[in-house]
Amino acid sequence: MGVKGLQSFMERCCPGACVTVNLQQMARKHADKIQQGFTTPANTYSPTLVVDGMACLRHWYSCKDWVCGGQWKEYMEVLKSWVEAFTSAGIRLVFFFDGVVEEQKRKQWVKRRRRVNGEISKMFRHLKAHGEQPGRELFCLPSGLATFTRFALRLLGQEVFCSVREADYEIASYARQHKSMGILGQDSDFIIYDSAPYFSVAKLQIRSLTTVLYNQERLCQTVGLDVNQLPLLACLLGNDVVSEEKMQHIRNNAISTYRINNPVSHSGAPPGQMVLAVSHFVSSLWRREEEDVGLILHSLNLSAPLRELLQRGISSYILSGQEALQQGYISAPSSAFAFEKHVSPEILKACREKHVAADGFMVYSIVCEGVIECSNTLEDEEDTELLPHALVYKPCRQRIYGLVLLHGHDGCSDDPPVIREWFVYPGNPLKDPDMVHPVPISLPGDQPSLDLLWFGTGPDVSALRLMSFFSIFDCQEFSELHGVIEDSLLAALCLVTYIALQVQTLSQEDVDAYLSQAVCLRLKSSQELKNIKLPVLCSRALQLGSLFVRGLGHLLGANYASGCPLPSAALMPWQCFDGRLFHSKYLLAHNSAEKTVLLENDSTCLSVFLCLREKLTEACMKRGKVLQSRPKPLEQSHKTTPGPRYRERQTGQSSGSDKNWREQGEMTGNQQHGGGWREQGEMTGGRQHGGGWREQGEMTGGRQHGGGWREQGEMTGGRQHGGGWREQGEMTGNQQHGGGWREQGEMTGGRQHGGGWREQGEMTGGQQHGGGWREQGEMTGGRQHGGGWREQGEMTGERREYGNREGQWERGGYRGGGYSGRQHFPPNPHSYADFQDEGPYDTSRHPKQSRGGSHGSRGRYHLASRWSRPPTSGT
Repeated sequence: MGVKGLQSFMERCCPGACVTVNLQQMARKHADKIQQGFTTPANTYSPTLVVDGMACLRHWYSCKDWVCGGQWKEYMEVLKSWVEAFTSAGIRLVFFFDGVVEEQKRKQWVKRRRRVNGEISKMFRHLKAHGEQPGRELFCLPSGLATFTRFALRLLGQEVFCSVREADYEIASYARQHKSMGILGQDSDFIIYDSAPYFSVAKLQIRSLTTVLYNQERLCQTVGLDVNQLPLLACLLGNDVVSEEKMQHIRNNAISTYRINNPVSHSGAPPGQMVLAVSHFVSSLWRREEEDVGLILHSLNLSAPLRELLQRGISSYILSGQEALQQGYISAPSSAFAFEKHVSPEILKACREKHVAADGFMVYSIVCEGVIECSNTLEDEEDTELLPHALVYKPCRQRIYGLVLLHGHDGCSDDPPVIREWFVYPGNPLKDPDMVHPVPISLPGDQPSLDLLWFGTGPDVSALRLMSFFSIFDCQEFSELHGVIEDSLLAALCLVTYIALQVQTLSQEDVDAYLSQAVCLRLKSSQELKNIKLPVLCSRALQLGSLFVRGLGHLLGANYASGCPLPSAALMPWQCFDGRLFHSKYLLAHNSAEKTVLLENDSTCLSVFLCLREKLTEACMKRGKVLQSRPKPLEQSHKTTPGPRYRERQTGQSSGSDKNWREQGEMTGNQQHGGGWREQGEMTGGRQHGGGWREQGEMTGGRQHGGGWREQGEMTGGRQHGGGWREQGEMTGNQQHGGGWREQGEMTGGRQHGGGWREQGEMTGGQQHGGGWREQGEMTGGRQHGGGWREQGEMTGERREYGNREGQWERGGYRGGGYSGRQHFPPNPHSYADFQDEGPYDTSRHPKQSRGGSHGSRGRYHLASRWSRPPTSGT
């Protein structure tokens, strides 16, 4: 945020304070000036530019695609060329990133996160309406960009620091202490610090290395203040510590006095009047109190809390060693660690050193701060099928906390540690942190100590590190694959298995998309990845992409907590993920592409893919999870029914299940339920329920074809022929008889009965029942039920039998007629490549509304009961 209105004031009202400069020329002048202080010619000096990494992220990520989860290989090349532009000009770069969020700035952090949530909601609404990425005005950073950029810069040989307090403060301190040539960032706080010249990264032209210098000296001349008076000016105008509204009354008095002393002959306030008025007010205070800051603060007639807040705000600009700190009215930050009694002094020291050197992740925040925060992620708050990312990864975070803090204990002590989590996710208003208890990892014998994992040596310790790491993700058996497959593929396998166990709506197609893109990524250059054509964007695929990247951050945290059994480079997204590649694999998988097509006709990739798939399937089955095939109709991938715009706050264990959280609807059963109802409905039964078609539809796939026509239609296939007529009709065949009448009808047959009536209907039968009512309906029966059509849609499936017990399909049925059971139809000749050439589907028409009340008219929906109840012990 910086200082409210200060930078725009300089640009509009003091053009002499905004100077275009060439950084290479300034570097030479700075080097010559410093070189004069050396006593021997042997000494050399490289001019140093201190870079605010957080401020640069938006400018660094110039990749065209940003919604699919990140173009990480391309991003690495952008960073490399950016760094080379400075190093070739003889400029040394030092990067700083935020390592903590100071509690005095928490309210401002929350405010920004809420604002970004609104932007993300707009982005998803645009995407679902048009099936394409919105313009740059709705740009959102890919998940984990700040975290992985630190590691990327280290891999490029750069010096990177992670702050232990406000990064702006550490940047200014470093620049002052090391006599740097300047600070490159985009924060007007750097104008206030008495440090080094401040250059704008937003104005930077990387090819010519020209940018704008904001000249502090000329600003002071314009407003009539000294440099040591600028901190008070910044606080009265409003900054991250002292919010704008807190000092509103002082600014009002200042502007009134200024207008009396400086009347204007025309209507309206001149530009920059507020900054000038407050500057004159600050100057008058200094003259009255003879530069005693303590007396100045007392003269403002503020309440004690506001005076203390103002003092904290001023102190945030006073760098170490400056005179104001020595006066004693400002205290240095506390050096106490949150959970220092739970770890050894050696661990504390190592935690801090790794954190500062940007060579660690998560552990410092756990041990030293007791607080973990996670910024915004690309999640659609209207999508009730996918569990929020923060809750998906909550169990593994609890085990990370347990590994770090519970060594030798079971977490049942009188004073168990509790971690405060500030995680942004749909339904969390961010009023208070989530209080999360550590959970011990499951290992034979006692839980290993952090000292052993971090400092121990020998093959037994190495094996223990691997087992600890995989135990965090409940994938202990994968330790046997270490050294057999590439580390990056092993990490991807571990992560996708964890996601499959936690997200109950994850389908076999989703898993295939994850694994195939990880395998194929190794064969792709950044240019090839950039050139991937996507006929349409699917909001669900976008969220799954972000879910994977967010999971890589948890892999990184678990790896550091376990003593780094895997090289951190193997956990980087450019090693195992690309957004466009994943999206293309998702569309292929959900369009029932052959595995050879999915793996680009590469026999080696296919072999690796099948091996990974087998290991994942075995791990899931061992834990009672059977992956189901549920292909999503591509035509509706970006035309989802609008739902409530805000999930209510949810708490509880993320134990590997999630619900479809529409306002009305209930899903019960044995292993899994999934569906989407536009108006209302209830699904009960055995292993799976699902539905959701709009008005008319067609299903095409491998061995099954079906159709439902509003007026008339014909279905032909191998063992079944039939038709569905609007008014009346009759279908006969070998093993099945069925019909679909608009008003009424009856279907009888051998092994299966099914019907679909627009107004009313009844379905009964032996092993399977299926029906679809436009207004409302209830489905009950044996092992499978499917129903619930929206208005129209198309469904494509893979070459398999949808009616059998193993291949239950998520959605089924037609408005005009119902069919289900053990039918087989000829393979569908169409493939992903066919519609890829045709271009995106027409998305200009708005979805029709059904007769019932819309989601929007029903207010917010409630979460399933397991997410609404108070947290139990250990959550």
